[in-house]
Amino acid sequence: MRSRRTLLIIIAAVVLLIVVIAGIVIASTRFTPSNEPQYQAAVDFVRAVGLNDNRTALSLLTPGMRLWVSELCNYGQIASCLRAFVPPDWGQFVSVVFRQATPYYTSWDVDMIATYERGDGASGVCIYARIEQMPEGDWRVSRWAGWISCADPRAQDMANNPDTPNRAP
Repeated sequence: MRSRRTLLIIIAAVVLLIVVIAGIVIASTRFTPSNEPQYQAAVDFVRAVGLNDNRTALSLLTPGMRLWVSELCNYGQIASCLRAFVPPDWGQFVSVVFRQATPYYTSWDVDMIATYERGDGASGVCIYARIEQMPEGDWRVSRWAGWISCADPRAQDMANNPDTPNRAP
């Protein structure tokens, strides 16, 4: 009788453990910050620039930033401005991931890490974007900075660091 009770307790504990682990896995994949639309817009923007997808990159900018790009980037091509920040020895763009975000009044300061094929680019390229919500509800990039090695001291606090290069506007 006692061994049967012990067996039932062990089975109940195993079932409870499986339920808890499943809950943690579901929660961690469903409720991660990178799934939030403001963070996803920032990552999509950097990915579009890295892949030279001007149409997508422009669609993820605020109207003010689109005007800035049309006035200051060759032929209004955002990639001509931003890809110029990437040294040729880094090679081709590989990927970008969300790193962290900080609320800034009604917008978000989003930090990301991109990787390139080789050199300093393979060990991490830090990028910052301010993301603002538009009246229609979507999120767009209103500022950016970085595209520098994360080992560079200027990659610290890129939202507020005046020494961070490649700042716009």
